[in-house]
Amino acid sequence: MIIGVPKEIKADEYRVALTPAGTEMLVAGGHRVLVETGAGFGSGFSDESYASSGAETVDAAADVWRADMILKVKEPVAKEWPLMASGQVIFTYFHFAASEELTRAVVASGAIAIAYETVELSTGELPLLTPMSEIAGRMAVQEGAKYLERPQGGLGVLLGGVPGVLPGKVLVLGGGVVGTNAAKVAAGFGARVCIMDIDLVRLRYLDDVMPANVHTLFSTRQAIRQQVRDADVIIGAVLIPGAKAPKLVTEDDLSLMRAGTVIVDVAVDQGGCVETIRPTTHQDPVYTVDGVMHYGVANMPGGVPRTSTFALTNATLPYALVLANMGWKAACGANAALALGVNIASGHVTHQAVADAFGLECRSFRDVAVGPKLA
Repeated sequence: MIIGVPKEIKADEYRVALTPAGTEMLVAGGHRVLVETGAGFGSGFSDESYASSGAETVDAAADVWRADMILKVKEPVAKEWPLMASGQVIFTYFHFAASEELTRAVVASGAIAIAYETVELSTGELPLLTPMSEIAGRMAVQEGAKYLERPQGGLGVLLGGVPGVLPGKVLVLGGGVVGTNAAKVAAGFGARVCIMDIDLVRLRYLDDVMPANVHTLFSTRQAIRQQVRDADVIIGAVLIPGAKAPKLVTEDDLSLMRAGTVIVDVAVDQGGCVETIRPTTHQDPVYTVDGVMHYGVANMPGGVPRTSTFALTNATLPYALVLANMGWKAACGANAALALGVNIASGHVTHQAVADAFGLECRSFRDVAVGPKLA
């Protein structure tokens, strides 16, 4: 199989979908790897390092996109949509529910869209989303602490406090991977932390494993309205795989917050769990609504690309190898977790949450892959 690794062109995206070590493994398996010139620079990998691992470096993105399978980090942007080809496998983060335009473009292309974020194990774990969720959760506290500083427009609160002064309060909405990592780091800062969820089993687990300065609270609208009143940093960490995030904080709730409160909505790439959030970039990360600062960077791990690239490719490479060795139909037919990653195939939406987001028909992955059985 010919595998293409284009340079990421989304704003402020410095990660790359394949390391030189991963390249070597694919080439050893008999595959041809095309890497766009400069694709690895942001993560610290030179073109020479790919060439010495067996890749062919290619100057033109269009030439890379002629590959049988494309490995990316972020969803194709509008400039790349014409390069997608019928039958081509594109393996990346898509987050379709956040963009009807992207969804319809991929449907029209006839490509096979396998989304990292919906590959799901029988345990419910999302193995290709987890490493980036861990990073985003930890970064959320760093960014929240930074924008709490008065010169940045924040309340002027030190999360850890000092003797005689209460620590800052961090409210975490969601007790999954992002929320757990955010709460852990916020606790390490010395903050007062409240983590909210609707899963009592999860809350009991978090209550057992978290430090004493982390408190759990069952999530209701009334409880959220109460908690946002004195929170210094609010972290949105809610995920429904493949679907839009629920709106937990409304525009009206902003009036309950103090001016200078910071919201970091990690769920922004799925539409966000804060009604007033919109995607921003690392170059222009924040904006203010009713005195409340909003941080909506949709590719937070892209700010630490060296760490992120290693963490991501550690998880994605085994699946990429299976896809390359077996082809997407056989690989997904044999691997139920990978099959759940197929969101769009050959012009059909195959993930129910994506179809529901835009009122589209959803076809079974197996019907699309092998065709419906004849009577």
